[in-house]
Amino acid sequence: MQIPVTLDIFVSDTSSELKLPLVEHGISAGFPSPADDFLDISIDLNKEFVKNKMATFFARVKGDSMKDVGIDEGDLLIVDRSLEPKNRKIAVCFIDGEFTVKRIKIEKNVVCLVAENKAYAPIKVTEDNNFIIWGIVTNVIKSF
Repeated sequence: MQIPVTLDIFVSDTSSELKLPLVEHGISAGFPSPADDFLDISIDLNKEFVKNKMATFFARVKGDSMKDVGIDEGDLLIVDRSLEPKNRKIAVCFIDGEFTVKRIKIEKNVVCLVAENKAYAPIKVTEDNNFIIWGIVTNVIKSF
């Protein structure tokens, strides 16, 4: 069995607060707008994206098996271990000694890990696998 995506795992550090300027009313993708007039509002990304700091970690994607849902090599995943794994959720899983990110597919008590890239076959999880769902992906921070 080939696991096509590996991850670098990072612990979340929410001990600091970093308030950054926020343009709350949107940014024009057409003609420029006077957005600087609204920069007195701020956002703290820890509060925005980390809902359960004791159960949240980050993972950097390596590979292309999730590219068809916009998860690309180098992207940073925000993962919450406190969320219940459900059918169709994207999860960070540990299977047979490897970390991977895949969509969970549950049918008739059979669990498969499905890549979002047709080049990769689904992975059927059996009793013979050392398998655990580490957490559910809640957000993706793109790397351009």
